[in-house]
Amino acid sequence: MAEKKQEVPAKVEKPQVPKETMRRAEGNVVFIGFKPVMNYVIACLTFFNSGEKEVCVKARGQAICKAVDTVEVLRRSFVKDLGLKEIKIGTEEITREQGRKSNVSTIEITMAKPVEK
Repeated sequence: MAEKKQEVPAKVEKPQVPKETMRRAEGNVVFIGFKPVMNYVIACLTFFNSGEKEVCVKARGQAICKAVDTVEVLRRSFVKDLGLKEIKIGTEEITREQGRKSNVSTIEITMAKPVEK
């Protein structure tokens, strides 16, 4: 029996992008997805405990209710004097696998700690 030699794929290198062209995501944004609500609550608390004055929670589609739950758990149980600075709602148009376009609702909730005197 002759052994077949497995070909090792060539290492693919990522193209180098100059730092000035890279967009940097905001540091105080929590994107809501499929994890449990408490994971996002802890993420928000981590931002507040590290000195952030504002934290923004962003979600799309079915995750919107989880974003609202996250903010309400934070306000009722963890940060009693947490205020809502801004709530933005909108719609994004996305292209599905089949090539058809559909609209997805979005929400951004910005929370702020009161200024300490």
